Amino acid sequence: MSLTLELMNWVLDMVLQIIRELLGKVTMSSEPVNVNEFKALAERALPKMYFEFYAGGAEDEHTLKANEEAYQRITIRPRVLVDVSRIDMSTRMLGYSISSPIMVAPSGLHKLANPEGELATARAAAASNTIMILSFGSSYSVEEVAASCNAVRFFQLYDGGSNLEAYVNSTLDPSLSWKDVAWLKSITKLPILLKGIITHEDARIAVEVGAAGVIVSNHGGRQLDYSPATINVVEEVVHAVKGKIPVIVDGGVRRGTDVFKALALGAQAVLVGRPILYGLAAKGEHGVKQVIQMLKEELELAMALAGCTSLKDITRSHVRTERDRCQSML
Repeated sequence: MSLTLELMNWVLDMVLQIIRELLGKVTMSSEPVNVNEFKALAERALPKMYFEFYAGGAEDEHTLKANEEAYQRITIRPRVLVDVSRIDMSTRMLGYSISSPIMVAPSGLHKLANPEGELATARAAAASNTIMILSFGSSYSVEEVAASCNAVRFFQLYDGGSNLEAYVNSTLDPSLSWKDVAWLKSITKLPILLKGIITHEDARIAVEVGAAGVIVSNHGGRQLDYSPATINVVEEVVHAVKGKIPVIVDGGVRRGTDVFKALALGAQAVLVGRPILYGLAAKGEHGVKQVIQMLKEELELAMALAGCTSLKDITRSHVRTERDRCQSML
């Protein structure tokens, strides 16, 4: 009887020990280890309506899903026996130095994620030595965000045609056309980047009208569903601009390897949108810093393992796309 009791106590102690270890692992896992895990944390932190506003896309959400899935179909071709003891990820964008080719995409209403909203995001971007593009739909005014920290920021504008105030009342003016780019250039000396370019035809026109750069974007899959995944059209745009202006891509970037792939296909930088919002919702300003830092560390690792010591070392030969695989079969 005593032996049986001892055995039962021993088994109970072992069970309790296992439970304590499992609980410890659960507690540790609440700290995200990659950018994707911030999404689940944000979903727990936000009201359902707010989370779905950030996470959702247009109609069937085909383009929303395709943006991420397209990156997964591109493979990396690493080069070995390269001295990668020193990795330099720094670059310049329109004359401004940044620590890496990872920038903050324009997205609206950050205050839904955190009371400090764009103020916290701007401080995190500044601390990460990168550029934040402030959305026209910001929860805070341009002046308030500018006063929050000393940093380089771009501003996303949906112009109303003949009056800058029109963007407040209408985010999509159906009369907007290429001639309005010329008008905008006539009233400012600031560089103008055109966002939403996904065809070689529009990319060429962008160069002709004097754009300082283009952003390959389908607006996070929130507008025209069944438009192509952005990473799939980067090369088309890059070839069309012929190196005359920088090409930036957004949509679907979730890993440092995604950044590597975009650069290999000719982009000069990437924009990160939803992960920034998820980081902000989960952990405030610190969460935004974590998201940017995780992507930077993953990019650095990808560069080292692929044999690239600087961004200029990342070339087209480092990746293989679905199109490449199809052509190799011909």
